Amino acid sequence: MIVKRVSAAALLALAVSIVPARAEEVGRPAHAEATHVCLNQKERRSLVDSGAVMRLAAAMRGVRGHMAGALIRARLCHRGDGFVYVLTVLAHDGKVIRVVVDAVKGTLVGER
Repeated sequence: MIVKRVSAAALLALAVSIVPARAEEVGRPAHAEATHVCLNQKERRSLVDSGAVMRLAAAMRGVRGHMAGALIRARLCHRGDGFVYVLTVLAHDGKVIRVVVDAVKGTLVGER
């Protein structure tokens, strides 16, 4: 058996070429309620600066009681007719939870 060593860069290039970049490329319907098409940094900044959505810090203050733990990831996404922050939190008990916050009102929309 011949074993070839493959560089990490080659493996990364292969993985990036296989994995779709956005949710719409996966074939999910754009109209599905659970589908979250998230914005890039430029789009997020534009919406926050224009006042269309609240800042992430303000949204987190509104749901502080529902997310006891460390914030791992925060995304601003389209959901239905509006925008939501999808927050991934590492709870104190070691569980990873996802909290969905309305990006305009700052209210809790869902938790998983």
